[in-house]
This record gives sequence, C-alpha cells and structure tokens, in this order.
Amino acid sequence: MLLSRHTRRRDFVTLLGGAAAAWPLAARAAIPVIGHLSLGTPAQSDVSAFRKGLSEMAYVEGRNLAIEFRWGQNDRGRMQELAADLVRRRVAVIAAAGTTAPLTAKALTSTIPIVFQTGIDPVQSGFVASLNRPGGNVTGITTEDSELGAKRLGLLHALLPRAERFAALMDPGSHNAGNEIADLQTAAAASKNFLPRPLVGHLQVEVFYAGTNAEIDTAFASLVQKRAEALLVRPHSLFINRRAQILALAARHAVPAMYGRRADVEHGGLMSYGPNASDAPRQLGIYVGHILKGEKPGDLPIVRSSKFELVINLQAAKLLGIEVPPTLIAVADEVIE
Repeated sequence: MLLSRHTRRRDFVTLLGGAAAAWPLAARAAIPVIGHLSLGTPAQSDVSAFRKGLSEMAYVEGRNLAIEFRWGQNDRGRMQELAADLVRRRVAVIAAAGTTAPLTAKALTSTIPIVFQTGIDPVQSGFVASLNRPGGNVTGITTEDSELGAKRLGLLHALLPRAERFAALMDPGSHNAGNEIADLQTAAAASKNFLPRPLVGHLQVEVFYAGTNAEIDTAFASLVQKRAEALLVRPHSLFINRRAQILALAARHAVPAMYGRRADVEHGGLMSYGPNASDAPRQLGIYVGHILKGEKPGDLPIVRSSKFELVINLQAAKLLGIEVPPTLIAVADEVIE
C-alpha cells in the first residue's frame, strides 16, 4: 500500500523525535553514575571542591559523569533508606561524607565501592582493616588527628592563659564521642607539657552533651553556672545546622569558644582550628576518580589530611574584651579584622 507524502513526512518526524528523545537516555546510560551520600545538607558540604577533585581526574558532571546526591538533612533516621536507594540503583561508586553515611553504606553493600570522607579514625570506627591496605570495598580520606583535641585546648589556653576551667560541647550521637572525650581528658592531664605557664594542678575539662536546640540551651546555662572560662565546640555535623544558635549563646553569655570549622569564625565565632575545609572533599573526588578508572578501593591507602588552619576573629575577641597575643596572631593562617 502506498503512503501519502503527508503520512510519510509525519512518520519520519515522529521517528526523528523519538530518536532525539532517546539520545540523552543512551548518553546517560553510557556514562558512570556515582552516588554522594551525606547526613548533612548541601549548604554544609563543599560540593564544588568535590567536583574539582573529580575534574582533576578528567570526570565532569553532565559531560562524562552523573552524580546522584542524597542528603540526610541532619536526620539520622533517613540515612538507611537514602543509602539503600543508591544501592538499588547500582551506582558505580558511593562517596560517603561524615561518619553515619559510610557506616550505613558499608552495612548495605560489600560490592559497590565506597569512598568515605570522615573526621574520625577509620580503623577504630570499623570502616577499614588498616590504613595502608583497607581491604574490601571501602577506602577514603580522614581528617582525624589524635592530637587535635590537645592542640585546640592549647591554643585556647594560649589565648586565655589564666583560664583553668574548660567546657566541651559534644553530640551524644557521635560515633567517636568516647575517643574524643578520652583525647581531651588526656590533653588536660598533660597540660603542664604544653601550656605557656605552669599550673598548680591540671586543666579541668567538663563535657556537656547536647543533641537538640533545647539541650544546647541547657548546656550553655549549665556551663555558665559552673563558671567555665572557655568552651571547645566539637566539630560534629549536628552543630553545623545549629551554628547560629551556638554562636548567639556564646556571645550572649560572653563565653570564649574554640570551634573546629573555619565557617564558624567567618560567621562571628572567636577562633577555629581544624582541617582545611576544601581539601578533604577535593581528595574525595580524586579518589572516586581513581576507582572509576579501575583501581580497587581495598588497594588504595587511606589519605590523611595534612592541611590544618588556625583562624582568629579579632572583632569577636574585642567584643569579649580579649586581647589576642601577638604570638598567636603570628601563627594564625588567617586573621579576620
């Protein structure tokens, strides 16, 4: 049967349109899809640094790579389903940031490669068997430094040489809380070895736990009542989402506080010491790229972050009536006027 010219043209246009619609699907199927899993929010993660690391390995999202982002919005109860969704999709690699995300993903799959970015000891926490030869399907980057607690305590005491009573704010849900407390107490007991002046006794560090807004309010009221002279705010994910509340309480009660993230100081906090904010997510992207190129996670040694920075906010110090010693300013990586 002969078809009319109009019918042939209509069928050709339909076929062409169908093919055009199928091309993006075929293109997407031809490129690797990775999953990015985090307990936090997009605002709490340096995604641009992660993408930069991927680009250094010649992977660019939308060109030869697709990324499925899953954010827990600081709700641990959501993590199981978010991780399970990535496993069901059979992504090529799961990039897991934090502590909860890697542990959740690891419990769900032993075949999909997992690259973590965490601030705790990956061996003690059960992520991997060893730092040099992780084994299995997991490897990653850690910013953990066993001396960070002592360094933060020492720097805060260098700012406040007469202070002896310190408080530490901790998330009770932290997987590494026990080790962190032990490190702080050890540092306090060994304070005579690093403080700028001798003490009759040792520094006192009391830990306050807070997992909700109300508990944070209570913790501040309690540490003020107990006359804590300074505060160490541990860099837990939970506290990032409550940054404004913590900074406001520290200012209201005139409590000098040391933080673990640069962003806390940029938003008005007094001082921070911790890993460079962009280095670890960039390394995360690089390691994901290595696996996409065929390397096995179990053969890739754990990367330990070596970039740490001290940031001081002179305006915040002035509002608290604190004169920052020139020696401390001299060693700071950045001083905010």
